[in-house]
Order: sequence, then C-alpha cells, then structure tokens
Amino acid sequence: MEAMLMFLADTNRQTRTGRDRQRYDNNFRLVSGCIPYRLLKDEEDSSVDHENKLQVLMVSSPNRHDLVFPKGGWEDDETVLEAASREAMEEAGVKGILREDPLGVWEFRSKSSCEEAECCGGCKGYMFALEVKEELAAWPEQENRERRWSALEEFLRVVTEDGSSKEETLSPSGISKRGERQIDSRYCFVVN
Repeated sequence: MEAMLMFLADTNRQTRTGRDRQRYDNNFRLVSGCIPYRLLKDEEDSSVDHENKLQVLMVSSPNRHDLVFPKGGWEDDETVLEAASREAMEEAGVKGILREDPLGVWEFRSKSSCEEAECCGGCKGYMFALEVKEELAAWPEQENRERRWSALEEFLRVVTEDGSSKEETLSPSGISKRGERQIDSRYCFVVN
C-alpha cells in the first residue's frame, strides 16, 4: 500500500521569494511540485467514467499564456514533500493529500531567466500527486495566477487507444524510434 501524507500549509504567511535558501545538486536547482487532481462524484451514475470525472488543476504562468502545474524551488529548511505542498498552496490555493512516492524526477532548463551564473537555467524537478481536499477562496499568488480544472479526455483517449498504452523509446536526440514525435530537448530530457 502506498503511503500518503496530509499537509496543511499555513495560509497566513507570505509567499517565499528569492533563492537564499534554494537547494542545488551539481548546479541543478532543485524544484518540487505536484499535479493536483480530483475525482468528481456523480450520485446518480455509479459507472466508472474516469474520462469525465478525473480532473487535474493547472495554473497560469505570470506574464505568459501557458498553463503549468504548481512547482517551485525546494528550500533547505523543508522536505521535498513540504515544498510540493507549499507550492500547491501558494500558486494554486489548494490543500490535500500528497502521495509520498514521486510521479517522476526530470531535468529541464527553466524558461525564466536564471540569476546565478552557475545555474545556467538547469533544474531537477520532483513531482507528486496531490488529491485536492480544499480549494481556498484566497491564496498568496491569486493576483498573478488563474486556476483551471481540466478533464483528462485527450490523455485517456491516447493511453487507451487500441486497448493499451503505447510506449516509446527515445534516442539521445529526443526523437522516438518510431519517428512520430519529437521532444524539444532544450527544455526537457529523460532521467534514468
């Protein structure tokens, strides 16, 4: 059975700013975040229709037009799980049950500018699943961020196509061996 932790962040404190307490590993800035989700319950329909009942929460990026999952710097006075929980509360205004096992670890180059020369925009991120139990009416970054719940229709369509998920092996250049998709290696690459 997978362990889960319940984190209730302090909503009265200010959002953390700056990188004075930021953790690094081999010049990679350590980042922690989560994929907030909820399962909508329909009292009348007992059939399992994850396509329309499972939703994930994304937030807008300040000064950009894209949506992201809540994430940010993992600081030296907190655990990776505390950092993920804090970021969910600060950026998305949600609290809930955080699964202890990470969904994955990845390395990427930050799209935002990096102030430290030794960092060069390189980040190592840890993502966790957060089952949302509370959506706050007010949260620290609400002036700069918009929340958006999304059903996973397209994701589930792709994964369940032909009754099975399709796996691809990526070459070092980021091109799948089938040659159908390409990953922009400037921003992301697979960590083994």
